[in-house]
Amino acid sequence: MLIAAFFLTAGIAPEKKSKPVIYLIGDSTVRNGSGKGEGGLWGWGNYLYAQFDTSKVSIRNYALGGRSSRTFISEGLWDKVLAKLKPGDYVFIQFGHNDSSPVNDNSRARGTLKGAVPVVCSLVPRNIWENGKVMRASEDYGKWAKESAQAGKAYFIDLNEIIAAKYDALGENEVTTKLFLTDHTHTNEAGAIINAQAVTEGIKSLNNCKLKKYLMN
Repeated sequence: MLIAAFFLTAGIAPEKKSKPVIYLIGDSTVRNGSGKGEGGLWGWGNYLYAQFDTSKVSIRNYALGGRSSRTFISEGLWDKVLAKLKPGDYVFIQFGHNDSSPVNDNSRARGTLKGAVPVVCSLVPRNIWENGKVMRASEDYGKWAKESAQAGKAYFIDLNEIIAAKYDALGENEVTTKLFLTDHTHTNEAGAIINAQAVTEGIKSLNNCKLKKYLMN
C-alpha cells in the first residue's frame, strides 16, 4: 500500500485555535457514490457524525469510490485534503479494496501531517464467509495497513477484525440479508451504521488519543 505517502512533513504557521476537523479518506466503503445513498448503499463515513459531539469537532468525508491508496494520491485527491489540514486535525485513512498489488513502501512512512494526527484503519471486511466465519484480511491488506501505521508512528484501528467479529456474532444469514444489498463489498444503511460504530470502538481502544473526548457518551 502507498499509505506511507500520506505521512508528509510540512511546516505551518500558528493559527487561531478552531474546532478540530476529522478528515476521512478512502474508497466506496467509506463514502459510496456521492454519499447520498444511491441504490441504498452507504459508506461508514456518512454515519460517523452520530458518534461524535459535532459542536466540538467537524467531520469531512473526502473518500471516493474506486480509489486505491495509489490513485488517491496520483489523481490529486490527497493534495486537496493536505491543503486544508491544520494542527489538531485528524486524518482517517482506509484503503485496500481497490489496491491491486501488495505495495508496502514503509521507507517514507515517517513525519507528521502538518500537525494533524493520522489514524490508519484496516479495510472493512467483505461479505465472504468460510467455515462460518467472515474472511479476514489479516495476512494481506489488514497486515500491511498495520505495518504502515507502525512505521509512520500513526494510530491504528484494526477495523477489519472489529467488524468481522461483529459479523461473526450476527451470523452469515443475518449479515447477508440485513446488511448487504447488491454485492459482497458495499453495505446498506444498517451495515454502514454498524461499521461506523466499529470505528468508535477502535478509537476508544487507542492509547493517549485526544479524539476520545469528542465522542458522544
